[in-house]
Amino acid sequence: MAMLRDYLRPTRLWAPAPIKPHYQVVIIGGGIHGLATAYFLAKTHGIRDVAVLERHYIGFGGSGRNTAIVRANQRTAASVRLYDEGLKLWPVLVDELDFNLMFFNSGNLNLAHSEAAVAAFRMAIGTANFLGIRSELLDPLQCRELIPALDISDRPEHPIQAGMYHPPGGTLRHDAVVWALAKGAAAHGVHIHQGVEVTGIDTDGGRVTGVQTNRGALQCRQLGIMAGGYGTALCTLIGLELPVHPLTIQAMVTQPLKPFLNHVVSSGAYHVYATQTLKGEIATGAHMDPQVNYTTDPTARYFKHQAEALTDFMPVLKDVKFMRTWAGLADMTPDMAPIMDANVGFDGLYLDVGWGYFGFKAGPIAGKYLAEMIARDQIPEIISPFGLGRFLENRYAGETAGAMKYGHWDS
Repeated sequence: MAMLRDYLRPTRLWAPAPIKPHYQVVIIGGGIHGLATAYFLAKTHGIRDVAVLERHYIGFGGSGRNTAIVRANQRTAASVRLYDEGLKLWPVLVDELDFNLMFFNSGNLNLAHSEAAVAAFRMAIGTANFLGIRSELLDPLQCRELIPALDISDRPEHPIQAGMYHPPGGTLRHDAVVWALAKGAAAHGVHIHQGVEVTGIDTDGGRVTGVQTNRGALQCRQLGIMAGGYGTALCTLIGLELPVHPLTIQAMVTQPLKPFLNHVVSSGAYHVYATQTLKGEIATGAHMDPQVNYTTDPTARYFKHQAEALTDFMPVLKDVKFMRTWAGLADMTPDMAPIMDANVGFDGLYLDVGWGYFGFKAGPIAGKYLAEMIARDQIPEIISPFGLGRFLENRYAGETAGAMKYGHWDS
């Protein structure tokens, strides 16, 4: 019986480690970006003297409050290249981490309801095809062939005029991703500390030297701020103001249904997206709250919005009940592109903030290049367009215009 009890007892994916007074690298944020950066620092670059600090528990923030949709059909070439490489990395990680991330290559269908949206689709598809990425324009009949539940008549408030189909996209299991990355990072020697809140950042002579926490002071030579919607507040601890605003974004799931939705579907006009989970639930989300805030409380307004929007262009969902809802923070920049930069204001300070809706889908690939940036102390070419200096030089990324036209509400 003792042997049976030992067999049935759950084992930890990663072992807790004592907090050391000094690390080479401290990463603030135990979500997908911080964990991926730590993993690649240790595995690829041999930098194992790394601590990941998480105020709550691993995956608490945006990494655990999203619908885990991944795609590479953004508007600009710089973004498309990064997200495409990120899409190709998921199956590699499944094998490398020896963990089932539940990657479902379902494909994404974005719906267009106006001539302007169709024009935006054509530009996005042209960019993708130029870069060798599969994306195509579908007429309404072809959209219904993919998703028979779509109403392509003139009855809906926003009749469907076309669709942008992106076959490489899909979904993953978000908690599996953070667990796997934490397990992989710890296996390479990274210390993962949960329940550690950063209350101050120490600097000396223009260089970051460590952090103050509720568990005491930690010294470090390099500091990464990768805390999602809370990254901006952390930067204010050293007087660094960023053009990033935290906004609440909500999602919810229905009761389980028989399989009928085999692709991710989204609509900018309706401010809605939906996908069917492995449990049969319809996971759906909407546009962000309009006011800057740190609230993660759902609101009744979004229940009403989701019900009206989904049932207008997919009437089969009428009378289906919502079962659960949640909310997270989207850290939005003015151009809807992230900020990834080195030695920002202080030597040894590395930023990874401002991902907005897109943080989950780019987590591992961003971590790969952020690890390279920290290890070599230089910015890799593929992420160089996302530096903070672009806002001072009026070189805004073009994601805002494209996203507003064909839907950016998947996270």
